[in-house]
Amino acid sequence: MIKKFLFPVIVFLVVSCNHATVNKETPNYTLKGDTIILPEKSVLKEKLKTEIIKSEPYRCKLTTTGIVKAIPNKYAQIASPFAGRIIKSFVKLGQHVSVDSPIFEISSPAFFEAGKSYYHAKQEMLLAEKQMKRQQDLLKNGVGVQKDVEEASVSYELSKRDYENCVASLKVFHVNPDELVLGQPLIVRSPIDGEIIDDKIVIGQYIKEDAEPVAVVAELSKVWVVGQVKEKDIHAIHESDEVGIKISGMPEVTITGKVYHISEVLDEESRSLQVFIECNNSDRNLKPGMYVTTQFAETTNSAILLPSSSVLQMEGSSFVFVRLGSNKYFRKPIETSGTDKDRVILKSGLKENEEIVSQGGFYLLEAI
Repeated sequence: MIKKFLFPVIVFLVVSCNHATVNKETPNYTLKGDTIILPEKSVLKEKLKTEIIKSEPYRCKLTTTGIVKAIPNKYAQIASPFAGRIIKSFVKLGQHVSVDSPIFEISSPAFFEAGKSYYHAKQEMLLAEKQMKRQQDLLKNGVGVQKDVEEASVSYELSKRDYENCVASLKVFHVNPDELVLGQPLIVRSPIDGEIIDDKIVIGQYIKEDAEPVAVVAELSKVWVVGQVKEKDIHAIHESDEVGIKISGMPEVTITGKVYHISEVLDEESRSLQVFIECNNSDRNLKPGMYVTTQFAETTNSAILLPSSSVLQMEGSSFVFVRLGSNKYFRKPIETSGTDKDRVILKSGLKENEEIVSQGGFYLLEAI
């Protein structure tokens, strides 16, 4: 009874082993260097799709982030040139001011001394001028000495130079020397047209010469957007190119700007260049310090675009399989410069009219 039971089991095991031997897979490819050769009737060939690559017009789209900044010559931080006490304010936040508009008034001993120096230099110059003219008249009438005339002329020139220096120092602070009254407070004025965007003026506050600015004036009808563009993309950007600016809080609005300047210095850490974009900001939608998205103008170039499914990765490098004849597939390294939806922009490695595996290339990876 036991023998009858064991016989079918032994037969089954023998048949199973023979069946496994029959179905044992044999290699479905031959590898020669970077070339994979498939048998004529390989089932893998049915899983591979190929296409011949062609260059085509391509509109390059470059998007990056940027930060809004006031244009430097339209932005002024107002501080007192002298130590003293603020005694009056002429402005309020948001107020429009013009060049030479008064901002605040400060009582300053240092400014008083500057006024005294101006009057002293002016008096010295006038006396030196009279002395020089007197010596010239004496020489003209035959009772003077040439040496005295020369000394008087040198004295006049020196005193005149001191006077001019005093005048220049007062004009730096927007003080008209002809209207200066000794002992009067200093009125600090705006050097530009614009709006008061920061007001920290406190009546009675004592400030030092090196104190922080107490007011900021900015003309924001035009601003800069400073974007960071990678080194590899900078060739697509040119001065005067149009740029679209998007604000996260107003996605439906596109503000148009123009490339004003491309920095000549590359940031070594980020490998990028600063691009300055000048934008009309009459609606005041762009605020200094705001982050925005910049869409640079599209430029039409000729490029080869590969299906994303054709590009494979191994050890940090990109490659595709190029078909050589009906059964040969050559692994070819490539470089890419970006993506566009489901396609990859080819930078180098392939030429037009080469036939690549567009789908199913991963089936060939087993042979590598």
